[in-house]
Amino acid sequence: MYRWAGKVALVTGASVGIGAQITTELAKNGMKVVAVARRLEKLKELAANINGKFKGEVHPLQCDVQKEKDILEVFKWTEEKFGGVDVLINNAGVVSAESIIEGSTETYRKILDVNVLAMAIGSRELVQSVKKRKASGHIININSIAGHFAESIRMPVSVYCASKYAVTGMTLSLRNEIVAAKLDIKITSISPGMVKTAMVTDVFNQMGMDTTFEGIPVLEDTDIAEAVIYTLSVPKRVQICEMVVMPHEALATKDPRPYGTNPQ
Repeated sequence: MYRWAGKVALVTGASVGIGAQITTELAKNGMKVVAVARRLEKLKELAANINGKFKGEVHPLQCDVQKEKDILEVFKWTEEKFGGVDVLINNAGVVSAESIIEGSTETYRKILDVNVLAMAIGSRELVQSVKKRKASGHIININSIAGHFAESIRMPVSVYCASKYAVTGMTLSLRNEIVAAKLDIKITSISPGMVKTAMVTDVFNQMGMDTTFEGIPVLEDTDIAEAVIYTLSVPKRVQICEMVVMPHEALATKDPRPYGTNPQ
């Protein structure tokens, strides 16, 4: 991570869970982290727990990634403050326990706006920032195993799987475009299995399912943060294109398959 010390990272969905852990690890490794989410108070709490304790620093900004205006304002602020963004962690995501066949159009739109369009907008702005400065950059998309094996998700999650398949395809298309443009930008998709986060717990609650995760192989948010650090830490000549991170099923004490976490 030494080459990223003092560089600028933008993390979306940074207020809790995976985003908060990624923000913490990047700051530990000396990066200036622009942490964005809708809940500014949560971001300020996170920054207060980090700033002054590690080599890096956290700058909280309120941003609703469903609004292009908010995303553009974050990039503008970062350019004025630091010169631009070097690393983008597209982490913000939403899911719903609604089915597609009984669900609302509003839910479809929200999932696609957050999980797909916001990621495309942010990636575009990162590329333009790096290109303008003739710098190096890295985009990391927090994807999901649902973006590879939708058949393994046995619970209703609206168009969540479709949105993650879009992330998989977009990552590949962006890499082709970046190579064609001869830009020094890496792009990585990290696809976790089930992670114990508030988002997953909320879905389980909506479905009346056990939220203790007892006996179920599940990842922690710190596992994904460590995957991000590893991805950024490899030699400059190396690009991690896709990383699939799954819980170790041998440690489970009961069959996890009813929860639909495993590719079959």
